[in-house]
Amino acid sequence: MAKLMVLTILGLGLAFFRDHRSSYLKRMNASREVKSIELPNCKFVKGIETGSEDIEILHNGLAFISTGLQYPGIKSFASGKPGKILLMDMNEEDPRIVELKITGSNFDLSSFNPHGISTFTDEDNTVYLLVVSHPDFKSTVELFKFQEEEKSLLHLKTIKHELLPSLNDIVAVGPEHFYATNDHYFVNTYLRSWEVYLGLAWSQAVYYSPNEVRVVARGFDFANGINISPDGKYVYIAELLAHKIHVYEKHANWTLTPLKPLDFNTLVDNISVDPVTGDLWVGCHPNGMKIFSKDPETLPASEVLRIQNILAEEPKVTVVYAENGTVLQGSTVACVYKGKLLVGTVYHKALYCEL
Repeated sequence: MAKLMVLTILGLGLAFFRDHRSSYLKRMNASREVKSIELPNCKFVKGIETGSEDIEILHNGLAFISTGLQYPGIKSFASGKPGKILLMDMNEEDPRIVELKITGSNFDLSSFNPHGISTFTDEDNTVYLLVVSHPDFKSTVELFKFQEEEKSLLHLKTIKHELLPSLNDIVAVGPEHFYATNDHYFVNTYLRSWEVYLGLAWSQAVYYSPNEVRVVARGFDFANGINISPDGKYVYIAELLAHKIHVYEKHANWTLTPLKPLDFNTLVDNISVDPVTGDLWVGCHPNGMKIFSKDPETLPASEVLRIQNILAEEPKVTVVYAENGTVLQGSTVACVYKGKLLVGTVYHKALYCEL
């Protein structure tokens, strides 16, 4: 009898892990291969060799780029060096990057590990840059003031909170007000591995202000990119391993009401919003398994989606760019400005194309 019970438990255990492995491979899109879709006149951005994980473009065409992210389990060309924020003028015919000098006596530059970024411009046209950072693989939000003439960032404040334990992306709604996603990736390696494998959907989105911090959306299978519509009425959240983008209505008290999810055949990462048209531009990972591969024969592919009329019953979704990794590895973000497209990556290069 005891032997039968052991065999039964063993069989149930094997079935449990078999079913979850199948689910895990499906959520990672492990079997997908990419059909190339090219764009004219694409070129690498000179000076970017260690990633361009997130990009934010101001209305005047100045683009902020986070580079040098060191992500647990993912290849890095940064070699333990601190990350940087780069500046690029999209109005130039042959744009080049400038490393922004970071000033401020209370900021530890040596542990800077930038991830998601967002900007806020106030009524006086002062530009604030909010940066998710992972010093020692923890999570903070670093608040900077952009000083254009000096090509520098003045560090104003480090934001920490128990409801911001493992940040991924951020969208500013004020100098010290923002929505952010927690992905649990930087919390605990053991817990993270089981959460990702089992699809426990513990990720969440948080609203932060100096006076109030609260969870506004939860139950995501790895919450990732987040952004807001140009009119400030809707918030978009990417659910990476569920291959979804969720649309929420934002209310005056900062709460969010879910409106609908959109499904895709790719792992959606950062979301950029065209301030003119309201279109969403999304950097994606067609095959999630390959982003963790360090085998030069198994390169992570890149893909860019454009989503038009997202509030419509049937939004128009277009694959604008797709490539198997021989050119651009591991796309995370795509931003547009006056007919030009800028595509960033986790740890690789950045691509600049004409649309």
